[in-house]
Order: sequence, then structure tokens, then C-alpha cells
Amino acid sequence: QVQLVESGGGLVQPGGSLRLSCAASGSIFRIEAMGWYRQAPGKQRELVAGITSGGRTNYADSVKGRFTISRDNAKNTVYLQMNVLKPEDTAVYYCNADIVGHTIVNYWGQGTQVTVSS
Repeated sequence: QVQLVESGGGLVQPGGSLRLSCAASGSIFRIEAMGWYRQAPGKQRELVAGITSGGRTNYADSVKGRFTISRDNAKNTVYLQMNVLKPEDTAVYYCNADIVGHTIVNYWGQGTQVTVSS
């Protein structure tokens, strides 16, 4: 009933930038926290960045100073601006959100591939 649709992934050279978007749709009363996770081959999924409904953010140490998470509550959308990309940023990036319908439920997007390579 709720879907998270991601866009913006792709192939980029080291030092380049990408902007990921994730729009939530469906039966939504309110969206609480939203975030971005990533999973590289052979590694566990990790939190990249999170943002509360009030705009408070947190980041993994590996991306601080390079990535910026933001949200547009009117559009039910969260963004991840990724700058100075490194090969180690290569992963499948997943959008995540806590969404209130009649109860609060955690949802995942299908994932979008980000590849940083020369």
C-alpha cells in the first residue's frame, strides 16, 4: 500500500557527484524518520544518513562532509546529495522510512545501484 520509489543512481567517476531521490506514495498520514542505507557486495548493510521529521540529521563517519541528506515533507521525498564520490561508495543504496498510516510501519525501497569507477 506504501511504496518508496528511488531515482538518481548510476555510474560516476571518482570525485563526481550524484543526487538520489526517494518519494513515498500510498496510504500515508505522516512520515517520521527517513534514511539511506547501502550494501556493497560481501558486506553488511549500513546506515549512510538519516533525517527526522524535524530535520535533524546523522551520518556515517565515512560520508561526513561529502554527503548531505534532506527532505521535502510536502512531497514525501528524501534526498541524498553525494559529492566527492569514492570507489568505496559503490553499493546498492536503499531508501528507508517510518510511515504512519493507521499504525507506524517501516518500509524499504527496492534499491538503486551507485557505481563509482574510472
